[in-house]
Amino acid sequence: MSTNSKSKVGLLLFFLSSLSFVATAQPPPAARVESTTGLQQRLQHKLDELRLKNGFPGATAAVVLPDGQVISISTGLSDVEAGTPMKSTDRILAGSIGKTYFAAVMMRLVHEKKIDLDAKISRWISDEPWFHRFPNADTITFRQLLNHTSGIPEHAESPEFTAALRKDPDKNWTPLELLSFTFDKPAKFPAGQGWSYADTNFILAGYIVEKITHRPLYEQVREQVLRPLKLDDTIPSVSRTLPGLIQGYSMPNSPFGFSGRTIHEGKFVINPQAEWTGGGFLSTSTDLARWAKLLYEGQAFDKSMLPTMEAGVPAKTGKGDEYGLGVQIRHTPFGISYGHGGWFPGYLSEMEYFPEKHTALAVQLNTDDFSKVKGRTHNYILWLAQEVFEPTSPQQSQRRSANDQFCGNPPLPRRTESQSVFSILPSASARHSISCGAFVSDFGASSSTCAK
Repeated sequence: MSTNSKSKVGLLLFFLSSLSFVATAQPPPAARVESTTGLQQRLQHKLDELRLKNGFPGATAAVVLPDGQVISISTGLSDVEAGTPMKSTDRILAGSIGKTYFAAVMMRLVHEKKIDLDAKISRWISDEPWFHRFPNADTITFRQLLNHTSGIPEHAESPEFTAALRKDPDKNWTPLELLSFTFDKPAKFPAGQGWSYADTNFILAGYIVEKITHRPLYEQVREQVLRPLKLDDTIPSVSRTLPGLIQGYSMPNSPFGFSGRTIHEGKFVINPQAEWTGGGFLSTSTDLARWAKLLYEGQAFDKSMLPTMEAGVPAKTGKGDEYGLGVQIRHTPFGISYGHGGWFPGYLSEMEYFPEKHTALAVQLNTDDFSKVKGRTHNYILWLAQEVFEPTSPQQSQRRSANDQFCGNPPLPRRTESQSVFSILPSASARHSISCGAFVSDFGASSSTCAK
C-alpha cells in the first residue's frame, strides 16, 4: 500500500420521507417549538434541501424534544439502483458512535470501584507476554485510553491491517489480533502529553474490561444499556450479514480497496466485526437520538458519573473542541453539545445532545463520498438544530438560501468562530471536488481549512 493510501485511513471520521412519533415522560422544558407538525415540515424540508443541493443518496434524521417526543424523518434512496426509498427505520452502521455504549458500561464499572481511571493499565495486563511490545505500555492509564491521550498509534492505519481485511473478508478478529498491529511501533507522544484519536485505545480498554469482568462486552451492553433503555433497533455489527442494514456507497479510491456499493449478494464487502469496541453497532437515527438524550441526561449509569465522563481535554477535531471519556464536546451557536460522530465505509453518522435545550438530534447518511456530502455531519446536526431552536419564516428561509455562502449550505446563526471549517480530505485531488469537507476519522484526526 502506498504512503498516500495509508494516510487516507487516518483521514476519515468520526465521525462523521417518513415520519414517526414516540412520547415519554416530561423533563424540564427548554426548546422553543411551537408545534410538532410545523417542526416536522421544516426538518423534512431542510433534509430534502440538503440532499438536492449536495447529491448524497439518502439520509435519516431524528430529534428528541424536551418532553420526550421523537420526530423521525428520511430523504432520498436506500438503494439507488433499485430505486428503494429511504425509511426512517432503516439501519446504518454507526461507526465510532459505538464507543459511547462501551463507555457507558465502563462508567458503571468505575462507579462500582472495579476500575480506577487513573490506574496504570499494567495493573491488569502486565503479565501478558506481549505487554512490553505495546507503545507507552508502562505509563498509560485507563483514563488515557478513553480520552485518546495514550499516545498509542492507530492500528487501522497499518497497511498490513487493511490488506488482511481485504484478503480474508470472513475472518473474525480477536482483540489481541487487532492490537498486534501496533506492537513494536513507536508511540505518537508520551502518555498524557498529546491527543490522537485511535480505535486502538478502545480495543485495549475493551480487552481489559473483559479480563476484569470475565464477560463479553457485547453481552454487558445488551443487558445494561440496549435492553433496559429499549434501544431495540441498535444491534452489534458482528458479521458480514446484518439484519436491516441498507446499502451503503463508499467513496472512490477508498483506503480499504473498494468503492461504490458496500453490500453484494447480501454480504458486506469486509467483516464489520473487526471494529469491535472501536465502534461495533448498526442503528437508526431515532435510536441514536434517543440514546444521546438518555446517556447525557444520566439514565445509562449513575448520574454522578456524568461530570467524570464529560471532563474533556483539547481535541484536534475542530476549533475549541474537547474529548471526554468516549464523548465529543463542542461549543455551538446553541450552547455546548455532547455526542459522537461515526464513520464506517459507505456510511456517516452523528448524534448530539444540547443540554441547554434538553434536546437531542441524530443524522445518518448512506455514503461516505465527501464529494456528495460537502460538509461534516456535525454541520448537518447544526443545520437541523437551527430549524428546532431558531425557526424562520418561509421568506427568511428563501433569503438564506439565495444568499448561501457557507460551503454550499445556509449559514449558521451567530457563528463566532472562523468561517474556515475543520476539514479532513482523502487526497489533494479531492480538494478540488469538495468545496468544504469536514470529518474526524474513526481512524485518526488532523485539521486544515475549508478548501476553496
